[in-house]
Amino acid sequence: MLNTTTFGRELQELGFEFYTGVPCSFLKDLINYAINECDYVAAANEGDAVAVASGAYLGGKKPVVLMQNSGLTNAVSPLVSLNYPFQLPVLGFVSLRGEPGVPDEPQHELMGRITTQLLELMQVPWMYLSYELEEAKRQLLEANRYIDCNRPFFFVVRHGTFENEALQKQESSFHRNRIKVLKNTTDEQPTRYEALTVINTLKDGKTVQLATTGKTGRELYEIEDARNNLYMVGSLGCVSSLGLGLALSRRDLDIVVIDGDGSLLMRMGSLATNGYYNPPNMLHILLDNQAHDSTGGQSTVSHNVNFVEIAASCGYEKSIYIHVLRELQLHINQWKKTKGLAFLYMNISKISDKQPGRPKMKPYEVKERLQLFLMQNSPSTKGEAQGCDP
Repeated sequence: MLNTTTFGRELQELGFEFYTGVPCSFLKDLINYAINECDYVAAANEGDAVAVASGAYLGGKKPVVLMQNSGLTNAVSPLVSLNYPFQLPVLGFVSLRGEPGVPDEPQHELMGRITTQLLELMQVPWMYLSYELEEAKRQLLEANRYIDCNRPFFFVVRHGTFENEALQKQESSFHRNRIKVLKNTTDEQPTRYEALTVINTLKDGKTVQLATTGKTGRELYEIEDARNNLYMVGSLGCVSSLGLGLALSRRDLDIVVIDGDGSLLMRMGSLATNGYYNPPNMLHILLDNQAHDSTGGQSTVSHNVNFVEIAASCGYEKSIYIHVLRELQLHINQWKKTKGLAFLYMNISKISDKQPGRPKMKPYEVKERLQLFLMQNSPSTKGEAQGCDP
């Protein structure tokens, strides 16, 4: 077995001090170490954890993701449509519940047989984590070379790999909503393009804008292609988790997350995680047209959801219904002065101005440009990556 504290310190020596994930009994001791000694974000699900870790990487951290192998299926979407196209590396530890020949619960049987095959299908390099410390240290060095090459790497962890690590007493913090404004007049229902134009006009040299998948990112690109923008492709529902990881790792910047109703509905548990970790430098804007616009205009169920109430109940300090564009401008300007995790909701038109084009840059080029912006606006200079030869 591995001494968990010693192994954790080896990870720290390599710069891995930001953890996120969902618990598994096989990984509980490493999770306890991360909670005791490092920064740990308890995600609502494994896909959100991968997105949080990816945001932390953008912010200059070397993140670790922890999950049960059943949760690996939940993480497939961001691993293949966020991490792969944007070349965002994360170091993963996934348990091997249901290992063939080892007695386990029936729900783990199939996943135990296909865990490593699934990693290979996703083109994620992996290896079984050794029980022996010296071999495990060599494995960490090899994994780190993949991370330096902008590739994710996963360790598959068998039962009994880690020695007991006692969880220190956890003190739960509470974040309460302070300002809640519900719908109280007629909606202007501007187009998405008009709303994005207002949002974009108010950015400055300390703002990062993350636009969700589909027409939101494409229209923001048409309004202004800026180096402090990131346009999501795929990984629907992950944009606010990406924003959370970036906001927690770069508290000196304003992180503006521009979301859509279809996106937020897909991973609404992220609101609870955002509200708990409560980064004061994150503004979450939901533009709700009650439709999956980029896939043909099929209706969502957002008309039946009170997002302002939900965000408020999840701990967003401010949760505000925006009726008209001038209110959108007013509340963004107020937030820039007062900060505090905020949620702005605006009901927009289902009608798009036109069919927007797609960014000419590849996703990883957008990421690299944003990383350069982040480095140039960093309080301290980030070290250069080592040579890439995994």
